[in-house]
Amino acid sequence: MTYSRRAAPEDPLKHPSFQVQDRKTQPSKQESFTTPKPVVHSVSVSDGLRRSIPQNGAYWNRLLHSALRNLDKEENPFGHDSDWFHCRETNQELLQTNVHDFTSYSALFQEFLQGMNCRSPPVLLNQPNKCVFEGKGDNHTSLLFAIKSTPGNFERRQAVRETWGREGMHQSGLRVRTVFLLGSSPQEDPDLNPLLSFEAKRFGDILQWDFHESFLNLTLKVNTFLQWTLKYCPHVSFVFSGDDDVFVNTPALLSYLQSVEPSKISQLYVGHVISTANPLRDPKSKYFIPLSFYNGPYPAYAGGGGFLISGRLLQPLHSVSRVLPFFPIDDVYAGMCFKALGVSPEAHKGFQTFDINEQDRENLCVHKDLILIHQRSPQQVKKLWKGIHSPLLTC
Repeated sequence: MTYSRRAAPEDPLKHPSFQVQDRKTQPSKQESFTTPKPVVHSVSVSDGLRRSIPQNGAYWNRLLHSALRNLDKEENPFGHDSDWFHCRETNQELLQTNVHDFTSYSALFQEFLQGMNCRSPPVLLNQPNKCVFEGKGDNHTSLLFAIKSTPGNFERRQAVRETWGREGMHQSGLRVRTVFLLGSSPQEDPDLNPLLSFEAKRFGDILQWDFHESFLNLTLKVNTFLQWTLKYCPHVSFVFSGDDDVFVNTPALLSYLQSVEPSKISQLYVGHVISTANPLRDPKSKYFIPLSFYNGPYPAYAGGGGFLISGRLLQPLHSVSRVLPFFPIDDVYAGMCFKALGVSPEAHKGFQTFDINEQDRENLCVHKDLILIHQRSPQQVKKLWKGIHSPLLTC
């Protein structure tokens, strides 16, 4: 979770649509953007979440119920406001006292626990003008694609730009915007900063923060994007959160949005719903959750490969996420936050985050009716996009 000390290019590219933070100096609190702290009395956590997370000896469970007690007493439940450069818990005795088998955790999991209070990393590449057309005077409905990526995945990003993530006004009347969410490469990796700076200038869609890329940091990445959206795109109508290796049928997605009943828009949280999941206890799995860290079932949640939410949920989601401690699996954490708001995920068969039957993977007509498929290579994404839009295709 610690910030990168790798130096930025000596002469950062200048462009009005992006900003580069020089990594050779630690940014001040003013340079590291934050959103206003929510008012304590405006935050509430549903009884559904309270009942579903048992009170037991697991560390995360204890942190949650401690925050809930503070909330109920109208005390400040927000224990996540430490300065980024001093937010890591370095007191090993404290962690080992609260997590009896802390030393048995993997180095990555130990790092996650040490950084659970770290929520506002410095911004390295910003796009402050991304949603300038989505102001109060703009009557167009807007959709923001928020795509989780990593510095080295240029091919995937470019395939998205050339196909389903292309920005502009669609025939449906919806304005589409796209951003890619990045952290920093490990120190041992080649320095891609000059290329990322150029890419940000050329395409105006790179958001990068100064935290280490890691699977367990995806929750931080999504939460940081949430803060960014509230500051720079507060009037966005819908947000699609997904991975950079998915294929999205954008016309089908926009058609679905037009079909949603107005009364349901404010509670929209739709995707491929996993409703009976439990923590995996196999240490060899990347989804491994130690019993001493979390003990209980998972709420129903939409798979993180790609799901859709209403822009009206962004502020409530941010408020309640400040009460719930970070959880190392981002889509599970999102499900917890939505459950805390009393919002249930809606299953849609067009979201196929676990792929479709093998015999249908070359069938363009099958893809024509789907909204999302996971996983596809950049070459497959381009081929599918061209195929479903071919005037020769008859389904």
